[in-house]
Amino acid sequence: MNAKTNTKTDSYKIGFPNNLTLKSIFIIALVWFTTQTPVQAQEEQYTKPSWWFGVAGGANFNFYRGSTNQLNASFTPPVTFHDGKGVGLFLAPLMEFHRPDSRWGFMLQAGYDNRKAKFDQVTSPCNCPTDLKTNISYITVEPSLRLAPFKSNFYLYAGPRLAFNSEKSFTYQLGINPAYPNQTPSPEVKGDLSDVKKTIVSMQIGLGYDIPLSSENQKTQFVLSPFAAFQPYFGQNPRSTETLNITTFRAGVALKFGQGMLIPKPDALFPDAEVEFAVHAPANAPTQRRVREIFPLRNYVFFNSGSSEMPNRYKMLKKEDVKDFREDQLEMVTPINQSGRSERQMNVYYNVLNILGDRMIKNQSTTINLVGSSEKGPAEGKEMAESVKSYLVNTFEINPSRISTVGQFKPNIPSEQPGGTLELDLLREGDRRVSIESSSPVLLQEFQSGSSTATPLDKSTLQATPAESNVVFDVKGATEAFSTWNVQVVDESGKMQSFGPYTQDSVSVSRKAILGSRTEGDYKITLIGQSKTGKVINKETTTHIALWEPAKIEEGLRYSVIYEFNESKAISIYEKYLIDVIAPKIPANGNVIIQGYTDIIGEDTYNQKLSLARANDVKNILESALAKLGRTDVTFDIKGYGEDLNHSPFKNEYPEERFYNRTVIIDIFNKGL
Repeated sequence: MNAKTNTKTDSYKIGFPNNLTLKSIFIIALVWFTTQTPVQAQEEQYTKPSWWFGVAGGANFNFYRGSTNQLNASFTPPVTFHDGKGVGLFLAPLMEFHRPDSRWGFMLQAGYDNRKAKFDQVTSPCNCPTDLKTNISYITVEPSLRLAPFKSNFYLYAGPRLAFNSEKSFTYQLGINPAYPNQTPSPEVKGDLSDVKKTIVSMQIGLGYDIPLSSENQKTQFVLSPFAAFQPYFGQNPRSTETLNITTFRAGVALKFGQGMLIPKPDALFPDAEVEFAVHAPANAPTQRRVREIFPLRNYVFFNSGSSEMPNRYKMLKKEDVKDFREDQLEMVTPINQSGRSERQMNVYYNVLNILGDRMIKNQSTTINLVGSSEKGPAEGKEMAESVKSYLVNTFEINPSRISTVGQFKPNIPSEQPGGTLELDLLREGDRRVSIESSSPVLLQEFQSGSSTATPLDKSTLQATPAESNVVFDVKGATEAFSTWNVQVVDESGKMQSFGPYTQDSVSVSRKAILGSRTEGDYKITLIGQSKTGKVINKETTTHIALWEPAKIEEGLRYSVIYEFNESKAISIYEKYLIDVIAPKIPANGNVIIQGYTDIIGEDTYNQKLSLARANDVKNILESALAKLGRTDVTFDIKGYGEDLNHSPFKNEYPEERFYNRTVIIDIFNKGL
């Protein structure tokens, strides 16, 4: 009994159709390359091709996982096979498109794709070794996106794999029991696997590197590209039954060729390269103004139609937050112009009840009267007043006896007048409010009685310092005309500096880099451009450069007074405020800028005249107060903007904002700019 166990030890070689090997493929391709590519004249140059064609070949390293038992309808071995591996041939014509100056491109390979494998040997119930080989092949179509992340010869690719089954054979061998070596081996069982999917849809990712085989002096250019790819098991179940799946690593090389386009001689391509050269050295920012802003608070809380609850636009604190509330929490940066003023001041206004509650805590002897006005009658007006009282009592723990409430149809100074017919909805919104009245000046200056309001809240405002401004060398057309360009900078003493090389149309250089330790100077700037024809182009200009300095700040004060609806005369407390508070703060030889505004109710032309009348009313009051002090040294700038939304300090969405737009803003400076 000299027979040996029938365990196969031969290698599972790559299958090549028609005995064609990778070596012979590339030998044929290289011979074709040497015979087809003519020697080009050295003075001619070609671009890199955008379209490439060729052939790719390599090995598929296949790894089977899962289980298979029933090989087809007529044969089921007594054991189940699991893991397997093998190496198969991949061979495909290819096509690629990628522009030389682009990172992105497209690839397409379509050809023969073998996924053969030999499974791990298993032992049958008769203690016989059993072997299984499968030979599954496809005609594969693999389109991919191509990415060269560094615009170099290295590239990545990824895309779907669409495979059509072309072969599905298997070879099964039952060996002999080692305990009975004289047994006759069973013959091999060959056949086709059943339930093999005709079409597989999966994916792949890979990388490669293009190695040029020819120079750009040749029209037809060749590239050798080693590549590697990974095709995970997703979608690669070859059979519609059982659990087999395939993971494949592919390694190979592609030979590609393409034809470049002739690059015309430089003189023909760039006959008249022209650029425009300019130097921009921005001057330092002019004097900036900052103002310390003092604006009033209206003693009104406005309510939405149909509700006696305070609107959620008012800032409502929680009881535990009261101890941390301070008026200086409302500090914010304000530019000199009116941009954004609505948001800033309304933030303060919508804290009016928190300011009131905080000051009532600090001044325990003060009392207030809340007057609610509603078009629906005194009952709802009183409900509105009680809503405000409830917030102050529950949140700030103000003694209820210090707050009285009353309801009525109209406020003491209504916006809607008898006989009025226009824009009644807006007017009635303004009349639906709770007025806060007090006879305690220590509480809040504006809450002295009824609608006479003039409490200042002090706000420091400062315009932000501008960023450093660089010197800009502007070379319009440089990208098309120059391969590179430099700038030479020469000062009055002849000291020269060079900046570059550059390729873009515009370059920014810091003033400090040019000036060094100097504060300013006059410079001759020379552009030196290397054109794509090989010529040197010079252009000159001169400029003055000064070291950047922060903008000079002129200090000022800003005040505001508020007018009642359709009125051009200041209410009495504001007149006193203008005379006693504002006029004495106007410096000698001061400049006072007075700007009047209105809300959007009424005609544009009428409102413009009304705003100018309000501004002149303030001017007349201040001039009269200054004259009584023996002063005539102040200049006034008067403007009336009406309801112009481009200048309006506030929006006009809510009655609070419309009431605040009935205003005059007063800016006071030491001198006019």
